[in-house]
Amino acid sequence: MPHVTLEAVWDVLKWVLLVLAAGFVGQFGRSLALKLIERRRRDRTGSDSDSSPHPLLEEMEESRLGTRAKIEKKTIKAKLKRAKKTGKRASRNDSG
Repeated sequence: MPHVTLEAVWDVLKWVLLVLAAGFVGQFGRSLALKLIERRRRDRTGSDSDSSPHPLLEEMEESRLGTRAKIEKKTIKAKLKRAKKTGKRASRNDSG
């Protein structure tokens, strides 16, 4: 079995760190580049009135409002169903 030297371990460690750094850049580099390009465009035009500062927050708010509307609709439907069921019970008791 060959002896492992400190130099060999250091070479392997350098390659591992290089691969990890490349993976990090590959994973997050594109989104960072897009963000930097957007910031540069906004700085060059001098105004950001046409774009929202937080588009993700607006999207979440729209989704929340849509969900709230669905819940209200289901609640109203359940109340109507309950009222209809109560009406049928009352008519059966009157006729029976």
